[in-house]
Amino acid sequence: MNEKEIFAELYRRGLIKTIKHKPEGWKLVSGIWSPFYIQLRLLPSHPDLLNEIGILLGKKIKKFGNKLLGIAMAGIPIATSISLHYSIPLCYTRKLAGVKSIEDLEKYSQQYGEHSLVEGEIEEGDEFIAIDDIVTKFDSKLLAIKQLEIEAEKRKCNVKCKHVAVVIDRQQGAEKIAKRHGIKLHSLIKFREAIEWIKNIMEEKEYETIVDYLKSKEYEKME
Repeated sequence: MNEKEIFAELYRRGLIKTIKHKPEGWKLVSGIWSPFYIQLRLLPSHPDLLNEIGILLGKKIKKFGNKLLGIAMAGIPIATSISLHYSIPLCYTRKLAGVKSIEDLEKYSQQYGEHSLVEGEIEEGDEFIAIDDIVTKFDSKLLAIKQLEIEAEKRKCNVKCKHVAVVIDRQQGAEKIAKRHGIKLHSLIKFREAIEWIKNIMEEKEYETIVDYLKSKEYEKME
């Protein structure tokens, strides 16, 4: 499979839902309405797709580090697929209840210092590539990298994580934010471009509604 075939299958299998599946659309956490919803947490239920994604995404990023960091929860199975295909050792972040920001994380680490923030072996000089399913604003990626840094410091190791890889980039400003932090964002699929790949298998109204939304001020506000 190539990227276009993977995106088409994600759509066909309902991992990318549109107004065709839910005519009223979705209200996002930000409060903004959206005519589509990407749900890649279901990927492990489609092992053939997970396998193909592991091959393609791994090929793009394998040269940028010696270890993977799976971001809990959706990034862990994707990172595992890459790890198995390319024999790259894998660590993964733990899901921390109530931790939504770096400030929350620092308080958590002070309060629960004996708890591991990252599972897996971390060694001096490791260069990590963080793996996740989707990127919107990049906040959760920065939080995961900070989680790794705090854990590495606890283990008295110096590590780097200057690369982040995702399956889908919603193209809402994450690449620019990553660059400001000295991080390179890699994506298998860019959403605005990918919609054109499946135009022929979408209903006309469905396609036009999404394209209009991607050009709208509401979508731009999210950038």
